[in-house]
Amino acid sequence: MSSPSSAPPRRLAPLCYRFGIALAPDTGGRAELAAAIESAAAAEGCAVTFAETTGSVTSEAAAARTLRAQGVDGVLLAPASGDDTVVTELVRIGMPTVLVDRLAARDDVDQVGTENIESTSDLTEHLAARGYRRIGLLAGPPGDSDADERSLGYRLGLGRAGLRWDAALAVRGDSPSAAGVLLAERPSAVVVAGEGMLAAVQAEARSRGLRIGTDLGLICHGDVGRAREAEPPVSALSPPFGDLAHTAVRLLLSRIADSARRPKIVRLTPSFAHRSSCGCPAQGSSTAAASSSSHAPS
Repeated sequence: MSSPSSAPPRRLAPLCYRFGIALAPDTGGRAELAAAIESAAAAEGCAVTFAETTGSVTSEAAAARTLRAQGVDGVLLAPASGDDTVVTELVRIGMPTVLVDRLAARDDVDQVGTENIESTSDLTEHLAARGYRRIGLLAGPPGDSDADERSLGYRLGLGRAGLRWDAALAVRGDSPSAAGVLLAERPSAVVVAGEGMLAAVQAEARSRGLRIGTDLGLICHGDVGRAREAEPPVSALSPPFGDLAHTAVRLLLSRIADSARRPKIVRLTPSFAHRSSCGCPAQGSSTAAASSSSHAPS
């Protein structure tokens, strides 16, 4: 019989902190982001408590109250569009907070999200390199920080490609009818600035008898199941969920350790899943929307 080991017994790593996570579960990619945050927190010895929101300020405020009542040490929040009342309150009371996925137009809170301007410019230039000239944009309403930045990127991409900006081809709004308004202008290609609007564009194209990838070039900022499983599959930018999660957790730990630290805003580059909706043969993934020398109808 072997003698007892003299090594000390193994102990489970102590729980460092508990983080509150407030996300809207029905938004494209949020389930993947939530899982990545939970994994990143666990890697740092931390636990998480989830509070679902519907993307409205009211539900966001309720989620924040619930998490505070449960005594979380910090909050990771995907803020509602257009109103940062809840963020302002969390900052005011000194709750360590990191905004994740959706950035806000403020500099008093840590934030990590996807880079929007250059990446959308790349998408627009990619379509232009295919020979498209009437490139339209469908983006969320003014005041949505992501939509505002992506709209700027679209306009920047047009300029870099030597194309003129046409207000009629840049439609802002989150209603299903916005896709119809845009396609009524007969664009030859469309940049969809948010995965939540992709289905409306696809449906509107079908109703008009337009074949995506042939009659209408299509490219999307945001890669959800609908993009990957569509026929043809949609060329799209995919947020780096793992990097977003790890960065958010580290920022929150840093904020807890040093409440006086100057807030940081981190923008991470999305990867480009090059498929065939833009008129190109499927190419796989890369970190940039590489241009093609082939041409499509203008």
